[in-house]
Amino acid sequence: MAEELEIKLTLAPGSADKVLAWVADKGSEALSKKRLLNRYYDTPDQALNRHRAALRVRQAGTHYIQTLKTKGEFVEGAHRRNEWEWPLPGADLNLGLLADTPIGDRVNLAELEVVFETNFERQSLLLEDAGSTVEFALDQGKILAGGEALELAEVEFEMKSGDSSALIAWASALAGRVPTFLNLVSKAEQGYWLAGLGEPSPQVEGDDPVTSFLRALSVHWLTGTASESLQAALEKIKMLAIEAGLESQWQWAREQASTSPGHRWMFEPQLIQLQLGLLEA
Repeated sequence: MAEELEIKLTLAPGSADKVLAWVADKGSEALSKKRLLNRYYDTPDQALNRHRAALRVRQAGTHYIQTLKTKGEFVEGAHRRNEWEWPLPGADLNLGLLADTPIGDRVNLAELEVVFETNFERQSLLLEDAGSTVEFALDQGKILAGGEALELAEVEFEMKSGDSSALIAWASALAGRVPTFLNLVSKAEQGYWLAGLGEPSPQVEGDDPVTSFLRALSVHWLTGTASESLQAALEKIKMLAIEAGLESQWQWAREQASTSPGHRWMFEPQLIQLQLGLLEA
C-alpha cells in the first residue's frame, strides 16, 4: 500500500498547448508520453462507489496494472488517499488480489463489472525545486460510459518527495500562465456521473470551510447543479477571504456564481487566485 498526495487542475478548453509551452523548460528531461486505457469496475449496486473506493485496470502498451484507491481526504487542496497497485499478465481483473484490502469483506467481488472507461494520453516529467520532487502530468482524452463521452483535460501535480507545499507552488506557477481551476472531482467521480450512477456530493461531513467551497465548486463545474451548496460554501469562507486579502476575488466569485450561466467564469483568473490564496493563507 502507498499513500498518494496530489493536486489536480482542470484546464479551460484549448489550453493544452499553453501548458506544454510553460513546462517545456521546467524539467531536466524531455516529457514522456504514453497512452493509458483504464477500465473502472463496480457492482450493480455500486458497492465500491458507496464506500468511496475506485478500482481499475490500466493498460499502458503491453503492460497492465490493477489499482485500488480507497476513501481519502483533502489536505490544503491536495487529495490524500491510500492506493494499492499490482501488475497483471493481461487485461482481466484479478479478484484474489483484493481479498486482503479494505473492500475484501465489504463487497461481493464476484459481482464486479466494467462501468466506465477513462482513456487518455499522458505527458509527464519530474519537477525538482528546493529539495522537493513533484511529478507533472498532462492528461488529455475522454471519459466514456454508456455511449456518452466527456472531454478530459487536466494537469496533476503529485508529490514524490520533500515538502508538500511544493504542490501549491507549482500549481500557482501554472495558474499564472494558463486558464484553469483547482478541481476536487476525480476522474472516477466524473465517470460515475457520466454513466448516470449518481453525482459526487457537494458537501461531506467533516470538511473544513475551504474544502467545502472547493468541493462545491468542483461539483458545480461537473453537473451545472448544486448552486445552492456553492452559494452557502462561499458565505462560509467570506471572513477567511477577507483576512487573506482576497475580498475582491470573493465578491467576484459570489456574483458570478449567482448570475452567470454555465461554468465559463470558472476559468477566469480571479477564481484560481481565490482558490490558491485561501490554501496559502
